Amino acid sequence: MIEARSLSMIYGNGHQAVDDVSFNIKAGEIVGFAGPNGAGKTTVIKMLTGILQPTEGTAVINGYDIGKDPINAKKSFAYIADNPDILIQLTGLEYLNFIADMYEVPEDMRKEKIDTLSERFGMKDELGTQMREYSHGMRQKLMVISALIHNPPAWILDEPMTGLDPSAAFELKQMMREHARAGNAVLFSTHVLEVAEQLCDRILIINNGKIVTEGTIEFLRLNNPGMSLEEIFVKLTSGRR
Repeated sequence: MIEARSLSMIYGNGHQAVDDVSFNIKAGEIVGFAGPNGAGKTTVIKMLTGILQPTEGTAVINGYDIGKDPINAKKSFAYIADNPDILIQLTGLEYLNFIADMYEVPEDMRKEKIDTLSERFGMKDELGTQMREYSHGMRQKLMVISALIHNPPAWILDEPMTGLDPSAAFELKQMMREHARAGNAVLFSTHVLEVAEQLCDRILIINNGKIVTEGTIEFLRLNNPGMSLEEIFVKLTSGRR
């Protein structure tokens, strides 16, 4: 459902940010994407979502090649970026309706989604306020609501918990579980390994632009006996043994 096929990215200055990354996230899976700062997580996510064109390789979302069929591919996923400061001159409701218009969400469906999601994230009374007045956490909540408004099968989330209060983070985790149980796919990057441990069916660890391991938490522990997930992460990304 979310597939990276030999993705590579070399920037104009010659820096290779991503080197031959491949993985496949199937329906019903929640997969965590972890790595140190600068490891290539956000670059991979931007190639998956069509923000960056890969130097080599392809990304396929819900059966659609994002390079060859970008419209249908983009209709198939929700994307939450790591920066929520977008179109902050709009009110929350104006922004949500703008996103719903882009995805051609019918009026009755969008009202139901806006009501349900804003209630779950404690934003219902804030939608008439300009986003410039929101805190970082409130803007992040609105980005989550806007990403889910067209009810796509694939979720691609870049550090989605950043700035969320504990209640909102709990709701988002619950929604990720619900989405996967309904036969959909979730990929999310995170620095918080405890969250990955709680949620993930599998975890991908990237370092220096390459996937250094992937598998279930049980698989990682079996291959690194006596070590915590944090210790395994440090071992795999720092070269320590």
